[in-house]
Amino acid sequence: MPEDNLRQIQKILNYKFKNIDLLIQALTHKSYKKPYNYERLEFLGDAVLDLIIGEYLYLKFQDIDEGYLSKLRAALVSKDGFTKLAYELDLHKFILLSDAEIANKGRHKPSLLSSVYESVMGALYLDAGLEKVKELTLEVLDQTYSSIDLASLSSDYKTKLQEITQAEFGVIPDYKVTKEDGPDHKKSFEITLYIHDKNIAVGYGNSKKQAQQSAAKKALQRVTKGIL
Repeated sequence: MPEDNLRQIQKILNYKFKNIDLLIQALTHKSYKKPYNYERLEFLGDAVLDLIIGEYLYLKFQDIDEGYLSKLRAALVSKDGFTKLAYELDLHKFILLSDAEIANKGRHKPSLLSSVYESVMGALYLDAGLEKVKELTLEVLDQTYSSIDLASLSSDYKTKLQEITQAEFGVIPDYKVTKEDGPDHKKSFEITLYIHDKNIAVGYGNSKKQAQQSAAKKALQRVTKGIL
């Protein structure tokens, strides 16, 4: 893997690996034809993340029964849930794949992306310990979801739009902050959504996440009407 890519991914993770081979293995798909791949680390990362997210939900929702907690965990600890977190960290840019798998849009396959998220967290656990994985996972959860509840998890416009643009155009939407107003405690954001560098929709909100969801909702309406 190019040194520049290794620097970039470690900057995104906000962690410098002591054993860089763990990170390389975590990003290596079996199609890349190396004597190692991410599958064993994926197995470990799955167990680590299940514990972290289970504890997070248990502490966050102290008055909610086990049945609802289980539904929330199932939504977060899932292929779709981990795919969202993988995109939040731009992991798709760093996966080592064969040319054939790249041509087959492997970088955007949910099953592959969710597996790589688990494997990278497994590698991080071995190199840095549980607290670092917990710190990063909770940070990415906060960046990804405007709120954690079944209603918001089932009405994620960003994910729905991304699934469509991947299937139809082979790209994911690009969100850019185009305006930011107000003091730190009461900010408002304007986010412009681009697909293939084309301005598709503008969203507004009191956080970047809200503004992104607003823009994605408008873009979805355009997509369903066939006016992209």
